[in-house]
Amino acid sequence: MAPGMNEGELQLQQPKEEKEKKPRPSSKKLPVKRSSVQPGPPACNLDGAEGPSTSIAAAKQQVKLEEPEEDFTFDEPPLKKIKSAACPQGTPIKFAASANLNEEHKMNWDIVKVLSQRTGIEEWVCANIIRLFNDDNTIPFIARYRKELINNLEADALREVQQVLEELHSVAKKVHGAIQKLKKEGKLSGNLLTALLNCRTSEELDHVYAPYKTGSKGTKAQRARQLGLEPAANLLIENPRELNLLSYVKEGLSTIEEVKSGVQHILADMIAKDRETLDFIRDLCQRQYICLQSALAKGTSQKANEKDVNKFHLYKNFSCNVKNIHHHQILAINRGENLKILTVKVNIPDRTKNEFSRWCVNERWRPKAFAKPELMQLLRDSVEDSYKRLIYPLLCREIRSKLTSDAEKESVMMFGRNLRQLLLTSPVRGRTLMGVDPGYKHGCKLAIISPTSQILHTDVVYLHSGRGFHEAQKIRKLMLDFNCGTVVIGNGTACRETEAYFADLIMKKYFEPLDVTYCITNEAGASIYSVSPEACKEMPDLDPNLRSAARRVRDMARVILRLSSRHKDGHDVSQTLLKATLDSVVEECVSFVGVDINICSEILLRHIAGLNANRAKNIIEWREKNGPFINREQLKAVKGLGPKSYQQCAGFIRINQEYIRTFLSQTSELAAGNPKEATNEKQGKKKIKAAANVTWQPDPLDQTCIHPESYNMAMRFLTFIGGSPSEIGKPEMQQKVNVLLEREGMEGISKRLTTTGQTLQIIIDGLTQPEGFDIRKDFDKPDFKRSIVCLEDLSVGTILTGRVENATLFGVFVDIGVGKAGLIPMHRITEDKLPKAKKRRSLALGPGEKVEVRVCDINIPQSRISLDLIRVL
Repeated sequence: MAPGMNEGELQLQQPKEEKEKKPRPSSKKLPVKRSSVQPGPPACNLDGAEGPSTSIAAAKQQVKLEEPEEDFTFDEPPLKKIKSAACPQGTPIKFAASANLNEEHKMNWDIVKVLSQRTGIEEWVCANIIRLFNDDNTIPFIARYRKELINNLEADALREVQQVLEELHSVAKKVHGAIQKLKKEGKLSGNLLTALLNCRTSEELDHVYAPYKTGSKGTKAQRARQLGLEPAANLLIENPRELNLLSYVKEGLSTIEEVKSGVQHILADMIAKDRETLDFIRDLCQRQYICLQSALAKGTSQKANEKDVNKFHLYKNFSCNVKNIHHHQILAINRGENLKILTVKVNIPDRTKNEFSRWCVNERWRPKAFAKPELMQLLRDSVEDSYKRLIYPLLCREIRSKLTSDAEKESVMMFGRNLRQLLLTSPVRGRTLMGVDPGYKHGCKLAIISPTSQILHTDVVYLHSGRGFHEAQKIRKLMLDFNCGTVVIGNGTACRETEAYFADLIMKKYFEPLDVTYCITNEAGASIYSVSPEACKEMPDLDPNLRSAARRVRDMARVILRLSSRHKDGHDVSQTLLKATLDSVVEECVSFVGVDINICSEILLRHIAGLNANRAKNIIEWREKNGPFINREQLKAVKGLGPKSYQQCAGFIRINQEYIRTFLSQTSELAAGNPKEATNEKQGKKKIKAAANVTWQPDPLDQTCIHPESYNMAMRFLTFIGGSPSEIGKPEMQQKVNVLLEREGMEGISKRLTTTGQTLQIIIDGLTQPEGFDIRKDFDKPDFKRSIVCLEDLSVGTILTGRVENATLFGVFVDIGVGKAGLIPMHRITEDKLPKAKKRRSLALGPGEKVEVRVCDINIPQSRISLDLIRVL
């Protein structure tokens, strides 16, 4: 048994070890609770400060819980079990006991096994992920600092597991809610309880629970049971020799035919709610050709707009195997059905029903004794009635629901991938930029932005109203005055005309001696940002239109604010799922990039893992009241930031050491160690003991991606290589690390430090990355151009380079610089054309990626360009 685990709680699983480690004695006694989990594979702790990712777990299931201490620290010696060198990626293990839902939501199925089946991830990984989520760990924290426990899964895979897990928890919660309601009403029988606890999906639950909902008229089977025919149905299966249907003829059942009909309804209901029967028919359907068919609804031409009907011309007489149908086709068909333009049905072949009927009559529901021919005919009629009236509609609902669910999830994941590419677009640093918000009647708004993102000047020019030459002089003067050589044009109204205007001036070398280039940027969200409270606070003296121009160059804050608006993107998918996924992607990107705690805005801070709007506000207030944070430990003094929040956010928060050194040198009281200025107490009633009488000192590791729980390990590694904290991020550190790696290798160093290779890699990255390192430098930057190309200039077979503008379920749109994006259909994006990093199941290209394409077809009247992917650059 695992000490400290509640009943029904999951053990954290690790791959099998070559050799067990002896348990390390704990300095504190922890309360032990009995668990239903039997002795099994080694368990390890992930809880907060007491179970860092660099530690070794005691064998024999010694799981140490996080204690709710007022003073907490991550500087504990290693406690967690590591993986063996023979199994660096982890080996699946057998569970000694079923790791199930919490006791109050216990079901007749194992959540770990079901989760593994639905996601295709090993059971030991699923068990660890469930426990990690149950302990309120965030996806960015798990993906970066708990790699060894999740078999190096990426954040996208974790999000998928989280969605499936939430669905399973939701079903379990609904089931137990239904059980409690039926208990109160006195309708809960043993068979009904078993059927409810067997439900794994909402569709199954609806199927079982529908007859008992308030206001339901009841089913035919219920009415037959009320007439006392259930014993007859049971006898037909258990002992048909004793069944005499005539004995059931009475008031309310005046004829033998009515008795047979009632028995048939009861048997049909029993068959339709039997777990083994449903499993058989589902497995049978997996092996059959089942197709989804759509056609124009009757009377569509009179009721619907002809333009709307034409949008669905591909689906007027459509049929496709459910195994081969594309996600975007499902969403389109659903949209047509919702608009009452299309009718949709699932076609299951008759041979499926015939095989199912034979199996039921001859095996599963075969009477246990000899039955008369008339009773066997009654059984066959019951099976056929059950399939036609109950099981077939259930299968259709399940198939449609799964297709829609999968399509929505893939669509939402596509949105997430697109957003990640947008957020991680490498910022344009070190340039003075001119942002241009194009327009006709009201002019083009300009904003000059410094390399440090300060707004230097704003103006309005009228380029498309016959004043082009006069305005060109004005623009040239601004660019020369501010030494600005880069123009960023929004892709909205009048974008092409504005682009042509600047391209013409650049070709004529009008801006000499400046070498001017321009790029087109996606302006989605800039207008929303311009009227947001954050923009008003940042630029209170600017007109909203000029704020819009000032933020045309893409940054995180603008895209994040776009997500908070009530936009209609992705209207075919669940808005709840879409919002949750996009919020998670924002949190992942902001966290992985990291924020400088002493200069970042509240809007970015609230998207760091472990933080929210209130905690971000408290951090900003603390900073304004007490001055800059000297080190990460001071975060513990912020109101509302407890041990778990600190654990989740600490690794993603950076403290610029140069800024702190400058600040300390200018503050004589801090430099002298005056406790009045150096001591920070946590606000509110609860005080942190460690905060009293402490002089905060800067820690060079606070500028790295290394988590505070691994600081001791990082210092030991520095000792091994003969380095010092002052060398972090410098070439000398990289040289020393390379020497040690060549001599001992990652595996040898991991053994010496008694840690995992994943944690060691984070330590090495943190020590060798230069100060101010930004992961976005590995992503593509915007393309800057000097000339313009027209659609008419293209020809079939032309090879071009372009940048992915948007990715959808049916293809990828690529900007090739002609004013209209070309489409690469999804079937032309194959594995052999992708780099190794992209050879994933999604085969997805994201916005901003540079590609080489070939023009396959040009339709000038409809402005359509068909492309073929050659390679990813």
